[in-house]
Amino acid sequence: MRSLASIVLAFESVVLALVTPVMISVADIRPAVAVPVCLGLFALALVAAGLLRFRAGYVLGSLVQVGAVGLGFVVPVMFVLGVAFAAFWVAAIVLGRRIEEAKKAQEQLGSAGQTPSRES
Repeated sequence: MRSLASIVLAFESVVLALVTPVMISVADIRPAVAVPVCLGLFALALVAAGLLRFRAGYVLGSLVQVGAVGLGFVVPVMFVLGVAFAAFWVAAIVLGRRIEEAKKAQEQLGSAGQTPSRES
């Protein structure tokens, strides 16, 4: 689960960094506002990716998703990108859990099914 979630956050951090000049040039947002907001979310995404071995990483990652969708009020295309990354985030968590459960079940079956072999 952690690797999928970290991939989502890594790619999202690139998008968040690149939306900074878009906010400044297209949406006419002052750099004093755009830079801290976008680069703050960028940094938060990277910190969340680093903290994914703890629950706090997933909480921060979820806050990044909310912030990315919220940027859509300033740059409308971010509604699309934010919702897409939020969907990837949810999918990474759900599929990651399923993969971990399947691995645990496979390990249990493998350890239960091991019997000493006889060599002839």
